[in-house]
Amino acid sequence: MAGLLWAIIVILVVLWLIGFVFVHVGGGLIHILLVIAIIILIWNLLTGRGTRA
Repeated sequence: MAGLLWAIIVILVVLWLIGFVFVHVGGGLIHILLVIAIIILIWNLLTGRGTRA
């Protein structure tokens, strides 16, 4: 589950960077995606649901 969250975070941040650098249209949506990625990251860190071997 943690791997899926990290994948979502990476995808959202990459989409935000692409939109921020190349496309200045729809900036509100792109920043909402970034906020969602940060919330997921913080939630994952606070709950401590990391997979440890």
